[in-house]
Formats: sequence, C-alpha cells, structure tokens
Amino acid sequence: MQLSNRERDELSSEPRLIGRAASERSALVGPIAAARWLLVFVLLAGVYFFNGFLVPVLAALVIGFASWPIYRRLLGAIGGNRTVGATIAIIAVISFIVAPISLAAVYAVDEVHTWAVWAIETNAAGAAVPAWLTQVPGLGVWLGVQWAKYVGHPGALGELVQLVSGSNIGNIYRGVLVVGASAFQSILTLLFMLITLFFVYRDGEKLVAQLDHLGERILPMRWERVSRIVPLTISSTVTGMGIIAIGEGIVLGIAYWMAGVPSPVTLGIITGMMALVPGGAPLCFTLVSVYLVASGSPVAGAALFVWGTVELFIVDKTLRPRLVGGPIKLPFLPTFFGLVGGVKTMGFLGLFVGPVLMALLVSIWREWLREVTTPTQAIPTPKSKMIK
Repeated sequence: MQLSNRERDELSSEPRLIGRAASERSALVGPIAAARWLLVFVLLAGVYFFNGFLVPVLAALVIGFASWPIYRRLLGAIGGNRTVGATIAIIAVISFIVAPISLAAVYAVDEVHTWAVWAIETNAAGAAVPAWLTQVPGLGVWLGVQWAKYVGHPGALGELVQLVSGSNIGNIYRGVLVVGASAFQSILTLLFMLITLFFVYRDGEKLVAQLDHLGERILPMRWERVSRIVPLTISSTVTGMGIIAIGEGIVLGIAYWMAGVPSPVTLGIITGMMALVPGGAPLCFTLVSVYLVASGSPVAGAALFVWGTVELFIVDKTLRPRLVGGPIKLPFLPTFFGLVGGVKTMGFLGLFVGPVLMALLVSIWREWLREVTTPTQAIPTPKSKMIK
C-alpha cells in the first residue's frame, strides 16, 4: 500500500517518541576528521613497515644531493637521457665509492678481529708493559704505571672496558664477530641504496617539484629558504668535510703502511673519522709518530710527522676553503653536536644526516629571530578602499 504525498508530510511531521530523526543527527566523527585520522594511520603504518629502509634511502639522498652538480653535467654531455645518465652515475658510484670502501672495510674488520683476540688473551693472562711505552719522552714512566694498573694484571682490561663502555669485553668480541658475519645484510642494504639512488638520479627533479608544491602550502613564503638549506648543507658537509676526511684517511693510511705501523688500514679509517673533527687528524698522526719514535724508529716517526703536517697545511690552505666555502655557515658547536649525535644514532651515515638536521634547526631559529627583530610594516590600504 503506497502513501500519498499529503500522508507522507503528515507522517514526517509527527513527533518521534525516542531520539531525533536521522536527518537531524550529526555524525560522531565527521568525514574530514575521519580522513585525517586515516591519513595519520597510513603514515604510521608506512613508518612501521618501511623503517628498515630508512638508512639506505637516506644514504641514497645524501649521495644524490652531493653529486647532483656533476650529474647535471653528465646529463648535458649525453643529451639529457635520464635513464642512461642514472645508469652511468650508478656505475661511477660503485667504482669510486662502494668498491674502495668495501675493500677497506674487509681489511679493517680483519685487523680489528686481531685486536679483539689480543684483548681477550690480555684480559685472561695480563700483559707486561711494552718496552716502547716506557720510552715515550716525558710520559714513559707515568704511562708504564697506568698500563700496569689498568692492563697488566688478569681481568684489568675487562674492568676498564666495562667502566668505559658499559659492556663486557666478551660481548664486544662477539659483536666484532657478528659484524664480520653480517655481510649478507650489508649487501642487501647496499643493494637497496643503489636502487633508490638510481631513481633519485632519474626522477629527482620531478620529486623536488612535487615537494616544492606541497611545501609552499605548508610553509608559505618560507619554504624556498628552508628547503634549499638541505642540499646546500649536504653538499658542503660531504665535499667540505667528507671528501677531505676520506682523502686524509687514505693518504695518511698509506703513510702508516710505508712507515711500518701495525694495522695501517684501521688507523687510516680512524684518522679519516677523526678528521671530521677540528684537530682530530693532527692528533692521530702525532700519536702514531710518537709510537714510532718510542718503538725504535725515529726516522720513520719524524718523516710521518713532517708528511702529515705538510699534507694538513696544503689541505687547510688550498682545498678546504674552496670546498667548504658557500652560503651555508653553520657554527662549530651545532656542527659538532650534529656529528657526534648522528654517529651515535645512525653510524657512518649520521656524519652527514646530523649536520643537516642541525642546519635545519639553526635555520628555523634564524627565521624566528628575523620575525622578532624585523619591524612590522604597515599594510598599505588598497586604493579602492582609501578615503578620498
């Protein structure tokens, strides 16, 4: 039985016994709020499921930003074919970055394994004071006493390691073995990084354009200044600090090997990492030179010290000003905190990610200072609304 229009109107106008009509009720969660919460959930799920790819993706972005000027020249030379250019760039990265670092890492792991075995044996039975240690000028006697106190008797080295690092020496040795045996995971990480880097080279400009459109909606009139700090800081950090540090590690590592220093590869890597900190590289080759002099090789020690001093002078006076110079002037303290915090959090990659984050923080701070210190100018009244 169908109702007429009049009957429907009368029926709809009758009062309801319980609650309001469906058309008068509002939703518990509106469609806009539901869409926002759904977006947050999707982002959190993406972070949870893809957090293992964070390190290779960041490494690819760092290498891509640092090598982008060279890559643009390569594109100009091959006629702008991005697929071919990305392939050539990946081959160059493998040849000049991945292969040398991998070879150095293999030698370093072997040398560190030898150090770890010596530490385990010394902790078990103790070790006499080395003859060369007592021959150090001015500090030999004091160093000998400290060696006998912290290393000489059984168990002393384990106590020292526990005091410094908070970990047992056996755990550190097992960690060294795990690092040596985790080659498969390192290869997978490297493979993901190279795949990501290929697409960064091929589609980098499109991605930057999309980020610029989105960033202008989030930070209008500020996005261009803030966003350009990231590539400039990465380029300044990688070229001005990273390349110089790697070069100093290679040059001084070869000098260590020629001077007959034990474990030259590991000492070269340590010197390269210390070169990222002002005064780190001179401290390293000075200590190695003192060791050579005290161990009975004064000529090799003096030659190593002279070579390190000349090399450091050439780098600081010629190469570093050319590479570091640019619009990014990050103070020393934020740079140091970025380096230390980055290495502690993300390892080797943190050497470049940490300073970038600190540069962003410094940039935001400067933006706030600019807004506070700049006097507010009166907004001119439109002509159509001016009182004549």
